[in-house]
Amino acid sequence: MGYQKPKGTADILPGDSSQWQLVEKTARDVFARYQFNEIRTPLFESYAVFARSSGDTSDIVSKEMYDFMDKGDRHIALRPEGTAGVVRAFVENKLYGPEYQKPYKVYYMGPMFRYERPQSGRQRQFHQIGVEAFGSESPAADVEVISMAMRLLRECHITDLKLAINTLGDAASRAAYHEALVSYLEPHFEELSDDSKVRLHKNPLRVLDSKDAKDQEIVKDAPVILDYLTPEATAHFETVKHLLETLHIPYEVDTEMVRGLDYYNHTIFEIMTNNKVLGHGYTTVLAGGRYNGLVEQLGGPDMPGVGFGLGVERLLLLMNAQNEALVPEPKLDVYVVGIGAQTSATTLQIIESIRDAGLSAERDYLDRKPKAQFKTANKMNAQIVVTIGESELADQTAHVKDMMSGIEITVPLAQVYTDFKAVQQQLNMN
Repeated sequence: MGYQKPKGTADILPGDSSQWQLVEKTARDVFARYQFNEIRTPLFESYAVFARSSGDTSDIVSKEMYDFMDKGDRHIALRPEGTAGVVRAFVENKLYGPEYQKPYKVYYMGPMFRYERPQSGRQRQFHQIGVEAFGSESPAADVEVISMAMRLLRECHITDLKLAINTLGDAASRAAYHEALVSYLEPHFEELSDDSKVRLHKNPLRVLDSKDAKDQEIVKDAPVILDYLTPEATAHFETVKHLLETLHIPYEVDTEMVRGLDYYNHTIFEIMTNNKVLGHGYTTVLAGGRYNGLVEQLGGPDMPGVGFGLGVERLLLLMNAQNEALVPEPKLDVYVVGIGAQTSATTLQIIESIRDAGLSAERDYLDRKPKAQFKTANKMNAQIVVTIGESELADQTAHVKDMMSGIEITVPLAQVYTDFKAVQQQLNMN
């Protein structure tokens, strides 16, 4: 019986991996323009890092976390999302110190793990790209992160984007809304799903995010948080909207939007695209928001933060659905054909010399006939073919052909070894 990959995982094979590299390169290029630098955190953390930050009523902690006791009897969890680990690293390495520029801007990319039913664009091992900016309470920081997210999706050739925003307010706003929401939901307690009954008094906002059809019907007429904002929270949200308008970024206010993790407050947002590959209508491809208080919760100082995360698998599904060819066919600069066993050492020297010149090069390793080698060169889309046979060895020359123009020249073997780019120029001049 052969071995198979675990359920909910995927092998990213050559060809597909080039699309992943394109997404990662695009993200790195965009983030660099905004002065975000890469941070890499462990794939696993103490269970408490995620339980404390995400909230014990969240689906991630209560249902989806891969957690275990290690050989030292420590409670460990594979990371289900990126923010908590980055905040832990920010606190542990004292990156909030006065010697560091504020806001302190970082991005991450890598695998995350959640035990849930595998489906298209959502695996048990999935990959996220995300950003975090620490140290600024300014609404302008919220808008910069949103603007960067929109730019990233546009540069990944995602079309028909829609930005939805909401606010969860500050602590006083949340407390007032919490009370109003509980008062509204308590008369419906027996009608709520089991999950929502547990969440009602611990975190009633999670009831608003329920996927249960009956819960959704109940919360349809629930009070909205915009009616419970403090003047300070209102001013923050109004400034966010004004700055988005200043940057000509269209948005919709979605009063029903909440985030699935407990640490969010003030601005939250989702960016959606209208594409049938992931279902009917608009589907979310990127989401984030502000999380003032999370740094303090994980042992650091009172330090505000804002960020976003996106799933790479889902992004690639959309990119492939909306674009005919994400990555051009790979090309080979030079293929070296060796005719006769005695040419093997020379062809090996030639391809290494060509690689020294910064070009890609390949040769035969299966002792095939010249006809099969030339066929392989065509299949690999080689731009130039260098041929070495007995006569070339005797004369210490090489036969060089440009496959696009058909131009052929014979050059000294020493020149191929020392300056292959000059050989390319000779081909172009003929």
